[in-house]
Amino acid sequence: MTVISIDLGATRTRAALIGSGGKILAKVEGLTMSMSNDPRDLVKSVITLVEKLGPDIAGPLKGIGLSVAGPVDIATGSIINPPNIPFPSVPIAGPLQNRFGTGVLLLNDCHAGVIGEYYCGSGRGSSHLVYITISTGIGGGVISDGRLLFGSEKNAVEIGHFLVDTTYNLKCGCGFFGHWEAYGSGRNAPVFYREWLKKRGLEPETDINSASIYQKAKEGDLIAGEFVEELGKIHARGISDVIVAYNPDMIVLDGSVVLSNRDLILKQIYNYTDRYLNLPNIVISELNGDAPLIGAAVATEKPSLIFPV
Repeated sequence: MTVISIDLGATRTRAALIGSGGKILAKVEGLTMSMSNDPRDLVKSVITLVEKLGPDIAGPLKGIGLSVAGPVDIATGSIINPPNIPFPSVPIAGPLQNRFGTGVLLLNDCHAGVIGEYYCGSGRGSSHLVYITISTGIGGGVISDGRLLFGSEKNAVEIGHFLVDTTYNLKCGCGFFGHWEAYGSGRNAPVFYREWLKKRGLEPETDINSASIYQKAKEGDLIAGEFVEELGKIHARGISDVIVAYNPDMIVLDGSVVLSNRDLILKQIYNYTDRYLNLPNIVISELNGDAPLIGAAVATEKPSLIFPV
């Protein structure tokens, strides 16, 4: 039995056919549809992407594992108020079930990510694991004593919305202020950079993105380097909050920002993270960004792993 696994992110969407043990048998990906006022168009684009798996999905299916960026309403099968997807609600599980004729397990992408790391990635052997992605947004998942931390509405560990700063008080995509995601995410780091430049009386750069800021810093640009060091302190504040909140023995870091700047981000985290509690083992994911895909499949194949009887 195989599983269709879908990872619907703010920037890219991926679909895969996954066999036992998290083995990826086939995978397709594309940009997440954002140029519409109708969330049904987003759902149609996801279905179209899955269909590109073509004959690979002809065999018997265990189900569909759906990993999404943003809070979820598992009862209605919907994404709700996602800060980085331009719709207040996206009913998605029902249309997927109708199209492919199999059950759909809907999870927050970082809950799926921590499951992927715990069973198939760097988190194997950990008893208290935190998974953190720093990408278009920032999110987290926790497994403690072998149990996924879900929360009352199945949306626990929204760590991107930890308060990390009141000096700049930048507005987050969720509508509130000072959150980690408003400073350190791939989408918002350029906003922080421009505000940081203005505070120093420097001309704000307009044609800039997160990747180019880090690249300039690595090439020796003094201004970009100073900013990236300041951004590292923001990341370390978020990590410090994670450590005192969840007391993990391991943290696995993932996401495009981390994977493109591994050594620099790890160095800053080790330099600036608080030591009120012991520093856990902090590593970079070895699953090539596929932890949410794999985790959604594992949870679909063996739901008792996250919904104990």
